[in-house]
Amino acid sequence: MGFRNTLDFLLHDWLAVSALASRARYAEHSRETFEAVLDTCERIAREKFAPFNRLVDTQEPHFDGERVILPEATQEAYRAYAESGMLAASQDEAWGGMQLPYTVEAAGNAFFAKASVSIGFGLLTTGNANLLMAHGTPRQREVFARAEFSGRFSGTMCLSEPQAGSSLGDILSRAEPDGPDHEADPLGPRYRLFGHKMWISAGEHELSENIIHLVLAKIPDAQGRLPPGVGGISLFIVPKHGVDANGELNGERNDVALAGLNHKCGWRGTTNTLLNFGEGKYPVRGAAGALAYRVGAPGQGLACMFHMMNEARIAVGMAATMLGMAGYEASLDYARQRPQGRPIGQKDPLAPPSPIIAHADVKRMLLAQKAYAEGALALALYCARLVDEQRTGAAESAEEAHDLLEILTPIAKSWPSEWCLEANSLAIQVHGGYGYTRDFPVEQYWRDNRLNMIHEGTHGIQALDLLGRKVRQQGGRALLALQTRVAATVARAGQTTWSAEATQLQQAWQRVLAATEAAWQDATPTAALANAVPYMQAFGHAVLAWIWLDVVLADTESPALPASGRAAACRYFFRYELPKIEAWLQVVRTRDTTCADLHPDAF
Repeated sequence: MGFRNTLDFLLHDWLAVSALASRARYAEHSRETFEAVLDTCERIAREKFAPFNRLVDTQEPHFDGERVILPEATQEAYRAYAESGMLAASQDEAWGGMQLPYTVEAAGNAFFAKASVSIGFGLLTTGNANLLMAHGTPRQREVFARAEFSGRFSGTMCLSEPQAGSSLGDILSRAEPDGPDHEADPLGPRYRLFGHKMWISAGEHELSENIIHLVLAKIPDAQGRLPPGVGGISLFIVPKHGVDANGELNGERNDVALAGLNHKCGWRGTTNTLLNFGEGKYPVRGAAGALAYRVGAPGQGLACMFHMMNEARIAVGMAATMLGMAGYEASLDYARQRPQGRPIGQKDPLAPPSPIIAHADVKRMLLAQKAYAEGALALALYCARLVDEQRTGAAESAEEAHDLLEILTPIAKSWPSEWCLEANSLAIQVHGGYGYTRDFPVEQYWRDNRLNMIHEGTHGIQALDLLGRKVRQQGGRALLALQTRVAATVARAGQTTWSAEATQLQQAWQRVLAATEAAWQDATPTAALANAVPYMQAFGHAVLAWIWLDVVLADTESPALPASGRAAACRYFFRYELPKIEAWLQVVRTRDTTCADLHPDAF
């Protein structure tokens, strides 16, 4: 069963996305319009992205001292994506959008991630514009967000610095008020920004008319000191080219300079940059510093930026998922065609060799990839469906969706990043020695996927967020909401042929809940969080077991569907994967401090 069939099943048979058309916001839509959007995305991804995935990997962006040079195919792909309307897919029609459910937008973008995640585009620009829609002034939305939704402008997020990395409280970028009338600028309070930002994806290119950088920086106090910690961070719009109050380019080049390109293991088709702000290379209006416009109140920058960061985390999870899916499809095709070896017990050396898909261990590797990739896809779409519920559901339902998103976002980012990377490793293994060459695409999929455990919040940061905040906030309300959903699936499955799996899932969740309580019982934060990553791994596996069981119940309840491997993938997950959680939870329950206590000199 191909990817499109899997996607259609998850959207319609499992998530019942067509029912959203009964809500006022989506009243102009139907299953037919949703299908038309997916058809368009699939076609553009097939024609403009997939054929150039290897090209953009081998012809990396390079800087000639003035411009970043990208292959022409990248420009054509960008143009096709922007013209499709997907940059504003779920926005109001008044903003150039289609008012699509976010679930359909996420499904449409999956085609592009699968075809060439390295070409990229939509993730940061849409997230940048969505942040401005939530926290910007009316004029900032009109000038910057509208142009991003149309594809005229593109966007970035500038958080990390060379000396700080993920430790945002230690950033040194500063923004100083630009004159006594700085609060009166129609584009927002105006500042002069100075600093350096590292790891900025799509930070320099000429694909769009302008690049809108959203930059975290600190406003000095009266003595010129930067406020300590994350509470002193503010958020600023810093356009590459100056614009007037109507959104037109005013001919000014802002003082944002490319210091260099980072040469990466994967995602080579997307520029990754070190940017200097206010170094004096492009003086603006005779004064030092890059022109910047504050978004939101002073000191509220990180709170505003989390709007974009959480959206990006779910998108990164989808990117990891689709790389896993691409590798699975490639290795499945190879396994069906590659003859090698004979069945165990076949003694005749003259018997023709079997396709390697006939061998049990190859089936194991393929089934693992299927379980990881399709399970991750279901999780990503489930989270997207929660976004729609939060936007358009009744008050109680919307509140519950918000709680579920809070606790599932670290899993939606981290679990596909880890396990779809493992799927890519298995895809290489299925290909054998050929998989380790560039004659086949699976080595690139692995290289591209290796980034996803790092960017938009590393694996360790996601784990600290989960165990340190999300399962405990508001008295564990989000954890209770998730447990209620799991219990409902267990109850339904208990009345079917999946009753054994229902019992296993129930026991697994009891272990997770017990470990959650034990981790914090009379413990310091250092001890409680020492094994946050193993906790997140166990939590994520328990979530995916629940997702898989819920998915196969929908399959069982749809007799018109053809037989598929979904049931086998679910059984694989319960028998091969879910038992792993006990080892992970053991160190959490006992608050093992083997790692935390080790002195650095012991290494």
